[in-house]
Amino acid sequence: MGSPAPLIDHTLLKPTATAAGIAALCEEAVEFGFAAVCVPPFFVRQASDRVYGSPVRVATVVGFPLGYDLPVVKRFQTEQALAAGADEIDMVINLAAASEGNLSLVQEDIAAVVAAAGTVPVKVIIECCLFDDPGKRALADTAVRAGAAFVKTSTGFAASGAKVEDVRLLAETAAGRAGVKAAGGIRD
Repeated sequence: MGSPAPLIDHTLLKPTATAAGIAALCEEAVEFGFAAVCVPPFFVRQASDRVYGSPVRVATVVGFPLGYDLPVVKRFQTEQALAAGADEIDMVINLAAASEGNLSLVQEDIAAVVAAAGTVPVKVIIECCLFDDPGKRALADTAVRAGAAFVKTSTGFAASGAKVEDVRLLAETAAGRAGVKAAGGIRD
């Protein structure tokens, strides 16, 4: 088996992230051949400049970490991130709407970001630890129907991150219609 590096998004989303930390993250990503760096929107331009000329992509977050922004705000955030050089968008669903079972609002929210992103892949963060299995299935299916390129397990800021069972459930639900990203708490 080859290196898993081309499957990894090297991430620094701590509220204490600094320009120096982002520079180091980008250097490591290029050195080890990671798929992408995932950085706060404030650092997208810097990251884009730092990885320029390498195959490393720049991802950023929209509606992070709770997803409470209105769809129009997430759309604007996406447009700004793309203008700054983002190659991928990781969005958090509206967790309040999802918790209430308002899948039409969740779908509208995702569709607004997907429309703004155009051909840029959108990874939809479900925050699996907050939902039961039927809820995770419904949310993953909603994300796929709204045009998500990937469904993602976690922000890494909730009570728990990626679990093997959740990755399996999301993969079964996506059924090849979208990819699955395991995220949150993965250290090895």
